Amino acid sequence: MKAPFVCPKCGAQTPFAEFKKQFFVCPACAYHSRLSWQNRLEISSDPGSFLELDKSLSSANPLGFPGYEEKIAAIKKECETNEAVITGRCTLKGFPLVLGIMDSRFMMGSMGSAAGEKITRAFEYAEKNKLPLVMFTASGGARMQEGIFSLMQMAKTAGAAGRHSKAGLLYISVITDPTTGGVTASFASLGDIIIAEPGTLIGFAGKRVIKDTIGHGGIMPDDFQSSEFALRCGFADMIIHRSKLKENIAAILRLHGCKKGAGA
Repeated sequence: MKAPFVCPKCGAQTPFAEFKKQFFVCPACAYHSRLSWQNRLEISSDPGSFLELDKSLSSANPLGFPGYEEKIAAIKKECETNEAVITGRCTLKGFPLVLGIMDSRFMMGSMGSAAGEKITRAFEYAEKNKLPLVMFTASGGARMQEGIFSLMQMAKTAGAAGRHSKAGLLYISVITDPTTGGVTASFASLGDIIIAEPGTLIGFAGKRVIKDTIGHGGIMPDDFQSSEFALRCGFADMIIHRSKLKENIAAILRLHGCKKGAGA
């Protein structure tokens, strides 16, 4: 039996079964907890419909970074996946699509060369098969252990998103907590529709770095880099409670002319 969930925001305790029933959201304060890829997949796709793509892709150690391979091996075992992003084909309320899910447990969802390649291939698969793509982002940004190879993924994923768009296909970016750095600066911000969960941290550099860059006179709102701030400033199109995400994404797919069962 799993221990009760203790909310890091308000301290309320919720029996795990009830917490799961509430889509892993605190019933007392609506805090949206971070999800594993398994839990996100369960609540974001139709049961039994997911077919994973590029499952075997995994990062190498291009810089010979000490201890990197051992760390990756341990995280693979813990997260039951080879990389910080899972991609595949599925249906959502009957609508066929390509789905991507980033997992912050895997080196804070950082985008190394393999993660970037998987995201790029997901866009290319969606383009080839004329499918919409839904991406759930959660990342600390570039993966420092891969240096420039990680940074190159920004241009690669952005290019793939652009080609998917030029083909007239729909891309929905769902930004979850946290989404920062190179992921924010590339494919996460390129969705035709950008959705955010409540209370999500969205940004590029850290708040302290920005303040130091602006200078001592720099004053930022208390909710700077939150999804609510992003909505007010026009970066996000909508904020949706996790319990309503699936039905709202289905509505967007329907409004954009996607057909249930077509190409499933």
